[in-house]
Amino acid sequence: MARMHSKSKGKSGSTRPPVLKPPEWFDRTPEWVTDKIIELGKAGQPPSMIGLILRDQYGVPLVKAIIGKSITQVLAENGLAPSMPEPLTNLIKKANTIRKHLEENPKDLHSKRGLQETESKIHRLSKYYKRRKILPPDWRYEPERAATLIR
Repeated sequence: MARMHSKSKGKSGSTRPPVLKPPEWFDRTPEWVTDKIIELGKAGQPPSMIGLILRDQYGVPLVKAIIGKSITQVLAENGLAPSMPEPLTNLIKKANTIRKHLEENPKDLHSKRGLQETESKIHRLSKYYKRRKILPPDWRYEPERAATLIR
């Protein structure tokens, strides 16, 4: 029998700092960070990619600790926010890809199940965004026009 409660598997991921304040070693101004977010947003980068670029190329540890707002809030204030939340957009893209695959391979039952699961996630996430008033209450996911939903 396989080891069920092995201690060899560690706890992955990092923990966020307990206090949201910029670290002492960070020497950039909040205005610089805001300008860089706007610049990357105008270049067409999604919010998650902006965060990665700021972290990896410019050494920005946590945007919210430095400027007091999230990347999405900064983009929304400057009219650059995406029309739909990024997790929902990614799920719709994934569903479109699976749908194209199923057109070529109609007997692929594993992919059919994957499409059902992905569309279920889309419906659950859209209900959450409707409750939070991020999506309009009459928004519906329709696979036929899903390709036009994504910019």
